[in-house]
Amino acid sequence: MSETKATLMRLGGRTLARLIKHVQATSDIIYEPADLQARLRAAHPCIVACWHGQFMMLACLKPGDVKVAAMVARHGDAELIGEAMRHLDTDLIRGAGAGDRKRDRGGATALRAAVKTLTGDTSLVMTADIPPGPARAAGLGIITIARMSGRPIVPVAAATRRFASFDTWSRMTLNLPYSTLVFAAGEPIHVPRDADARVLEAKRLELEAALNAATIAAYDLAGADIDRATPLDHLAAISPPPPGVGLKIYSTAMSALRPAAGLFLNVRGRRGKEDVKRRGERLGFAGRPRPAGALIWVHAASVGETTSVLPLIAAMLDEQPSTHVLLTTGTTTSASLADLRLPSRAFHQYVPLDVPQYTRRFFDHWQPSLAIFTESDLWPNLILTAAERSIPLVLVNARMSPRSMRRWRKNARIGRPLFSRFNLVLSQTNKIAATIKRLGAPNVSTAGNLKIDSPPPPVDDVKREALRAAIGSRPVFLAASTHPGEEVHIAAAHQVMRRSLPDLLTIIAPRHPDRGAAIAHAMMGQGLAVVRRSLDALPDAASDVYVADTIGELGTLYAISRVALIGGSLVAHGGQNPIEAVRHGTTVLTGPHFHNFREAYEALIADDGAVVVTNGDDIARAVTRLLTDDQALETMRRGATQALAELGGALQKTLTALHPFLAKLRA
Repeated sequence: MSETKATLMRLGGRTLARLIKHVQATSDIIYEPADLQARLRAAHPCIVACWHGQFMMLACLKPGDVKVAAMVARHGDAELIGEAMRHLDTDLIRGAGAGDRKRDRGGATALRAAVKTLTGDTSLVMTADIPPGPARAAGLGIITIARMSGRPIVPVAAATRRFASFDTWSRMTLNLPYSTLVFAAGEPIHVPRDADARVLEAKRLELEAALNAATIAAYDLAGADIDRATPLDHLAAISPPPPGVGLKIYSTAMSALRPAAGLFLNVRGRRGKEDVKRRGERLGFAGRPRPAGALIWVHAASVGETTSVLPLIAAMLDEQPSTHVLLTTGTTTSASLADLRLPSRAFHQYVPLDVPQYTRRFFDHWQPSLAIFTESDLWPNLILTAAERSIPLVLVNARMSPRSMRRWRKNARIGRPLFSRFNLVLSQTNKIAATIKRLGAPNVSTAGNLKIDSPPPPVDDVKREALRAAIGSRPVFLAASTHPGEEVHIAAAHQVMRRSLPDLLTIIAPRHPDRGAAIAHAMMGQGLAVVRRSLDALPDAASDVYVADTIGELGTLYAISRVALIGGSLVAHGGQNPIEAVRHGTTVLTGPHFHNFREAYEALIADDGAVVVTNGDDIARAVTRLLTDDQALETMRRGATQALAELGGALQKTLTALHPFLAKLRA
C-alpha cells in the first residue's frame, strides 16, 4: 500500500471511530433481551457473530472491561476498519476465509490466532458470511473456530433507525447519529468438539437462522426499514424488481432502431449469416402454424448450444407424448443442424431480433407453456415479455466466462431484473451458480455441463469411407473449430511436422465455414497445396492442407483423425467443446485459452487426457509424438475416457430438476 493511501486509511479509521462514538452518545439504546450485556459477560470469552455490512456499531456492545478482538481481512480497504477498531480499544486478528477465491487470504493463520485468543481471556467479533458472498450465508470457518475453541457463538445484530446503505454485495450499512440504536442477540450456539460434517452443517444452518432472526428483531425495534439494509439479490429473489433505467433505455433504443432492422438483416444476408427466405422469423412472424396442446420453447444461440440441448429435447418429448418443442437459434449453421437432428414433434424457427414489437408478435403466435434458455444467450426483451405473460422461465447449462461474471456483477442493476425472473437456473459450475445467486435468481443449483453428456456428432459412413480412400495411409492432423488468428500457428506446425512426417495431411475445419476461401488463400501464401471441401473436392497425394469448410461434418472428420487441436483456444476466444472429439476416440490438444470449457479441460488435463499447446512448435511436437507413438496415444485416450466418466450426469440432473415443470404441462 502506498504511503498516501496508508495515511488516508489512518485518517478515515479515526474518523469512523469518532462517528461510532457519536452515534452511541446521541442515540437511545435498546438491548434485546434487556440483560444482553450480562449474558455476553456470562458467555465470555465467546464468538460474537454478525452479518457482513452490519458490524459498524458492535464495538459499542462490549460489556465493561471485557477484552475483545475483531477478525479483519487483510485487503487494503480493511485497513480503514482495522484503524477504527484500534481507536475503539479492540485488538485485531488479520485474515479471512477464502470463500470462492483460490488465493490465500490468511484464513489458516487467522483461525489459529482466533482459537488462541478464545482460549485466553478475549472474546472474538467476526462476520459469519465471507466476501465476496453470497451474503447472509454463514461459512463453516466460524463453526470450525467454535468447535476447536469450545467457546459458544452468540448471534448479534445492531441497527439504527437512521442509516445509509450502499449497493455492495453485503449491503454495507452506515449507522447515523441522533437515532434509536438496537442491539439484538439470539441464544448461544455450542458446537461439540467431536462434531462430524453433518453436525457442523446443522450448526451452520442454526447460526444462519439465528442471525437472520436477530437482524429482523433489531430493525423492527429500531423502527427502521430492513429492506434498505437487505442485500439487493435477496430482495430480487423474493420479488423480482421492475426493469431499471438501463433496461428501459435498452428497450427504447431497440424500438427506435426497428426501421433499420431490414438493413441489418440484408447486410448479414449478403455475408451468408441470414436465411433470406426465412427473414420474417427474425421479425417475429411465424414460419408455420402453432401445434395444438402444450408447447415448450427452447432457445439456443448456435451450433454448440444446439448440440448440447438436443438430448434434453429428445428426453422431454419422450416423457411428454402430447407436447411439442419449438427450438429457436440465431445462426444458419445451427438451423441446418436442427433440420438434420431434431426429433419428431420438434421444429426450428429463427429467434426474433430483441425488439419489443417483434418479441410480442413472437409470443402472440407461439404462446409457449414453458420457456427454456440455454447457456448465456439471454435477450432482455424476450425474458421480460415471457415473465409478463406468466410463462415459467428456466435457464439450463448456464455458463459465464470469468469476464462475463465480472461484467454481470458490475452491472447488477441490469442483471437482477432479468435473472430474478427465472424460476429455475441450472449452472455448469458452483462458481457460476454463486454469481447468478448474487444476481437475484431465487432457485439456483449446479447440474454440470450438458455438453459432456451429449452424444458424439454423427458420422456419414459414405463420406467417411470416401475420405479414407482419398487419404490412404497418410497421417492426419485435424484442427477443428478454428478461429481467426489460429491458422497461422497451424501452418507453422505443418511446416515443421512434415520434416519427420513428409506425407502428413492437415485438415482445417473452421468454426465459421464462410472463412474457407480466406483460409485457403492464406495457406497457399505459405507455399502449401490446398483443397477445399466446399468445392466438392477430395484431398490427393499432393495436398498439404484440406479445408473442410462445410456444415455438420465434424463427426465424420473426428472419425478419421487420431489427433485434433480444438480451436478457439490459441486466441482469447475461450475454446470450443472438446467432448465431441473424445467421444470419437480422438486425442485432444488445446491452446491456453479454454475458459469457456474450463471444467472439462481441467479434468482432461488432470487425467492426462489432453495436452496444452501455445504455438506452432508446441503443436508440432505434440502431434508428431502422438502420431508416431501408439502407446502415448492410447494413454491419452484412457485418461480422456476416465475424465468424462467423472464429469457426466448433467442430463439426468437437468431432467430431474425440470420434472415439476413438465408435470404441470401434463396436468
